[in-house]
Amino acid sequence: MTHSSLLSPAFSDATTRRAGAAGLAAALAAASHRWSDLVEFRSAGRWTHLLATDHAADALDPSLHAELADAQVWLLSWLPEQGTPLHDHGTSAGAFAVVSGTLTERVVAAGRTGVRQSADHLTPGRVRHFGRHHVHQVTNRGTEPAVSVHVYTPGLSWMNTYEVDGGTLRRTGTERAGVDW
Repeated sequence: MTHSSLLSPAFSDATTRRAGAAGLAAALAAASHRWSDLVEFRSAGRWTHLLATDHAADALDPSLHAELADAQVWLLSWLPEQGTPLHDHGTSAGAFAVVSGTLTERVVAAGRTGVRQSADHLTPGRVRHFGRHHVHQVTNRGTEPAVSVHVYTPGLSWMNTYEVDGGTLRRTGTERAGVDW
């Protein structure tokens, strides 16, 4: 199950602990002025950047630093029509927050009665969190560039890719961090 929320400029310690990766993604998005100079846009494909933990910590209130201990933070930029394949996040759970632009998330879930699909348009201030078995595809279907910040716990090691084939969700491959991206 996925949830979304609007960004809030301040988070209490209790709220951040409950929200975990979603709270960190929201806090980092709210502090985007501290890292936005790192963002690049590439016409050849999405730009991704692993944000060093100390740089991420600099963008957060000191009370949130402990939350970064097992987290990994990625910055992504999306030109119109750029997107991901349908994928999961291996053994990582996480969240992403839209900083600018609009992203479309397509969620696919396999169940006893077949494959269910849904789509949601995510605008600035929206946060989407997900568990370890979440299969989705994220695309910039808008006309303006988009930026998002992604938090994974534990750090992202691999992603499985999928396709929907005849009403069945079928794994098509595995991409490994440091090898394939």
